[in-house]
Amino acid sequence: MRTPSHRRSQRRSACQLPEGRDLSDLISGVRYVGSTEHKSYPSAAGQPALRSDATPCDHRIGTFEDFEDWLRRGIADGKFGAPWEGAPGYPRYVWFEMTGVCYEGRLVNRVLGEYKGYALTDSERRDLYLRMGWK
Repeated sequence: MRTPSHRRSQRRSACQLPEGRDLSDLISGVRYVGSTEHKSYPSAAGQPALRSDATPCDHRIGTFEDFEDWLRRGIADGKFGAPWEGAPGYPRYVWFEMTGVCYEGRLVNRVLGEYKGYALTDSERRDLYLRMGWK
């Protein structure tokens, strides 16, 4: 059973690469796997299971390979957030922007470094950019 319609705001915070963690290894180790909870169409993530409170994914914006490239670019640009989870360690959040939309990648498998992604609302984007000091 899902909790009632109230949502707790996510505590997004930027972080630094931990000492001893190699950026190129991190970039090459992450993978975009998507989530059926954000799909209204069949995809490589599986059969659609769009949640009513989930941001729907538009299949026209890119392929899984595109999202994986954007995920890696967000990491290369240093746009990732705490906490670090698993071994060798992956950031829980990664942010990237495409065509004026800010996407958030969220770690879904901390052992394999797998992420899903979704678009942030304009207010979430403004709050994130203010908190992180980004322009």
